[in-house]
Amino acid sequence: MKVSGPLVVAENMAGTKMYEVVRVGKDRLVGEIIRLEGDTASIQVYEDTSGLTVGDPLVKTGLPLSLELGPGILDGIYNVKVGDLVSGGDIVGVVRENGLFKNGRVKKVMPAGKYTIETPVVEIEEAGNTMTVMLFQRWPVRQARPCVEKLQGKEALLTCERVIEEPIMQRTTLVANTSNMPVAAREASIYTGVTTAEYFRDQGYNVAMMADSTSRWAEALREISGRLAEMPADAGYPAYLGARLASFYERSGRVTCLGNPVREGSITIVGAVSPPGGDFTDPVTSATLSIVQCFWGLDKKLAQRKHFPSVNWNISFSKYIRILAPYFETYDAEYSMLQQQMKEILQKEDDLQEIVQLVGKDSLSEDQKCTLEVAKIIREDFLQQNGFTDYDFMCPLAKTIGMMKVIVGFHEAAQKAMAEFSGEHKVGWNSIYASTKGLIKKITDMKFELPRQSEEHFRKTFVALHEEVLAAFRTLAEEK
Repeated sequence: MKVSGPLVVAENMAGTKMYEVVRVGKDRLVGEIIRLEGDTASIQVYEDTSGLTVGDPLVKTGLPLSLELGPGILDGIYNVKVGDLVSGGDIVGVVRENGLFKNGRVKKVMPAGKYTIETPVVEIEEAGNTMTVMLFQRWPVRQARPCVEKLQGKEALLTCERVIEEPIMQRTTLVANTSNMPVAAREASIYTGVTTAEYFRDQGYNVAMMADSTSRWAEALREISGRLAEMPADAGYPAYLGARLASFYERSGRVTCLGNPVREGSITIVGAVSPPGGDFTDPVTSATLSIVQCFWGLDKKLAQRKHFPSVNWNISFSKYIRILAPYFETYDAEYSMLQQQMKEILQKEDDLQEIVQLVGKDSLSEDQKCTLEVAKIIREDFLQQNGFTDYDFMCPLAKTIGMMKVIVGFHEAAQKAMAEFSGEHKVGWNSIYASTKGLIKKITDMKFELPRQSEEHFRKTFVALHEEVLAAFRTLAEEK
């Protein structure tokens, strides 16, 4: 009936279902039904529709857009024997078959060897019926894979990697769109990615999924919505934009997986949003911020100053701080206090910079000068990192917390010294800096500690430096 870019409207489609895959035209282009009205179907085509004309044939498949999940993505070897009682989600081989059978008994198992993924490797008998399990399964990408229970997150996902290199690439699957592909393919890609993540999660892995970028996906939704003549909402995006984003992000989280053996897995979704001109009122940005629990705000000015990672600490936030406090406190009971104090120092610096720009640094009080200098140490020697060096390519938590304790301890001791002494015994920042110049050098050199050392090494190193800080200020007080 009609061809409009990636949208094809076809008639005589009675009996088809929403999100059913169809083959369009003589080249059998892949399409997906996204609207049904009577016997008319609107089809989103994931390939270039150039040359497609009214009257071209269309083939129904009766299947949703699905992903083949099986060996070749990550390695894994499991064993099952004849006579075992199994149910949905049980590990019977290298593939977990969720939802394909309720429960039954293993009737036949192929011996160890080399097989194609379409070879039936296990036969299961249930109520007199025999079903086969192959080395892969097809799963509809728009349908979340099932689990026993969603659990509250309680641990941080520590990748201990800052640079994409060979070891991490061996554990990575990429789903890519090239620039010459139709925009509609972006929507399929994001669902393909999260379905792949769920497949690994169901094996008991902790998975990090990076979606770059959800803004491009939203633009694809806007284009298809416009071609469907739907009522536009803010900036032309469809009114259901927020609901689509929420349904995507809710597939993340920690779960109890189906089947035996009992196992837990998790998906951490990191969605990149790139609003035009850095406008945070953009509908995609505002809808995403209303859903997610953690936000890293990248800053163009930090990048221009070669400060990497260019995360703006003043606009970034995490709502998991209280939930994860017990986890971090297993490393150090003072972690929450240290994190809050460093955040306050950086916030004070941001407020003081406005005064410095107006009337100069000399107008600041001594304690404010101290705050500025400590904030500089935090920015340049703690937050700023070079992922291509042997000392900064990763940073274990023990090293991070040790550095935090030394920096915060120095700031507290300096502020206390300036508050306790007044009159002719007054201690200013300049005198503190002059007497602790060597100590400050040691503090700024903490980052050069190589990361692949034991937690005990970091604990001893930074406890000793913290004691040295306190001793230096005790000496300063005695001299006064």
